[in-house]
Parts: sequence; structure tokens; C-alpha cells
Amino acid sequence: MTQEARTGDPVAGDDVVALLTRQHGDIHNLFDEVRTSQGDARREAFQKLVRLLAVHETAEEEVVHPAARIAFDGGDQVVQDRLEEERAAKETLSSLDEMDTDDPKFMPILLALRDDVLKHARAEERYEFAQLRRTTSPQRLAAMAKAVKAAEKMAPTHPHPGVESATKNIAAGPVAALMDRTRETIRKAMDRDT
Repeated sequence: MTQEARTGDPVAGDDVVALLTRQHGDIHNLFDEVRTSQGDARREAFQKLVRLLAVHETAEEEVVHPAARIAFDGGDQVVQDRLEEERAAKETLSSLDEMDTDDPKFMPILLALRDDVLKHARAEERYEFAQLRRTTSPQRLAAMAKAVKAAEKMAPTHPHPGVESATKNIAAGPVAALMDRTRETIRKAMDRDT
């Protein structure tokens, strides 16, 4: 194996596919943490989950999906299917974010969201990530991972009102504001690498 091929090795941690797949595991674990905790611990775990989902999905929308659309035959349809799943999940996540985590309605909605998100993650790994890895150079996968990592570092630990304009926050809500800030950070990171 050449040195160039090794640079995209998922063990090296510089491959966007490996990075996002690890995040899928983190998301699964956070869903379990929210499910099994109570009170303040549940609220804290849920805010971690909201942040990770917001950053993760925005990174996929800004970095992975555009690359997948052109990287392999059928990529556009694969991305379209994932975007439909993501839209539904964002709507549910936004409604959950407005609820108290001790509300009796919270847990059934969270568990349905978990099932949908985990199904979505499996579809991404199988239909999008695997194809992207086969068709994209290790250097490009590494550059994409850098953009995702930059966004993670810049994203707040939870949605902060006032990060975006007040009008945007009122119109879109805290989850959307976090996604907007993550999107902006990713675009800046991608511009630096081109």
C-alpha cells in the first residue's frame, strides 16, 4: 500500500467517512444516555445530543452531500433520500427542543426520533459513505474531515440566542441558529482548503 493510500485510512482519524461514522456511534450513545437519565442529567444529555445532531447534519449537508452528488452514479438520488430523512428529523428535534425533558410526551417522541435517526445513519453508511470512500481521493476525504472538525470547534455547546440575528432566532429557533453558525464555519474551512 502506498503512503498516499494510507493517508485516507480511517484509523488515522483524518477521513470524513470515519469521522462521521464515529459520530453515528456517539449519537446512538447520547440517545441512550437521554433515555436512561432523569432531571438535570437528562436535560444536559439532551442538549449534548441536540448540539451533536445539529453540527453533524449540517456538516453532512455542506461537505458530504455535495461531494456525493457528483462522486458516483446515482449520488444525486442517494443524497435526495437522505435529505428527506434529515428534514423530518430536524422538525422532530426542533419540537423536542421546545419541550421540557420531564414532559410525559417527551420520551415517546425521542424514542421515535432515535429509531429514525439510527435508520438514517445506517442508510448513509451503506449508500452514501461507502460509495464516497470508493470514489474520492484520500486527500479530499482528509480536507472534508478538517472542515467538519473546524465546525465542531466553533459550534457552541448548546444553541445560544443572539448568535444569529434576533429575527433569525425568532423565525427559525435555536436548533436552526446552531445549524446556520455551523454552516458558516464549514464554508470558511472549506474555502481555506481550496
